[in-house]
Amino acid sequence: MIKDSNWRPLPNFLTIKQSSIEGLGLFATKFIKAGTDLGMTHVYHSRFHDNYLRLALGAFVNHHEIPNCSAEFRDTDPILGKVKHIRIITRKGLDPGEEITVKYVINKLEDPNWEFEYEATQ
Repeated sequence: MIKDSNWRPLPNFLTIKQSSIEGLGLFATKFIKAGTDLGMTHVYHSRFHDNYLRLALGAFVNHHEIPNCSAEFRDTDPILGKVKHIRIITRKGLDPGEEITVKYVINKLEDPNWEFEYEATQ
């Protein structure tokens, strides 16, 4: 049993609520400046479906053709060390109530180059 844990499924400046884009979405609760790393959305491992395990942060990010955030593929994390994963970084300042969006493809099986379809830094 973990007695002292500061872990939260989402940073305290984000929340989940009804989206006008699709179902539920991820929204800013405070102003978030451009270039902010919102955190890890997916972790790679070959045993996961589609090779990525989607984390809480990645579960509610909706697609937009003109996104306000970018997905970045990385091989290391400052805390976890070597781990292939995807992170979300803000492209511009986000106001409270603004939905977090990223340009992405939904089904990698329809596109063998799906990892390269994110507007991401490889």
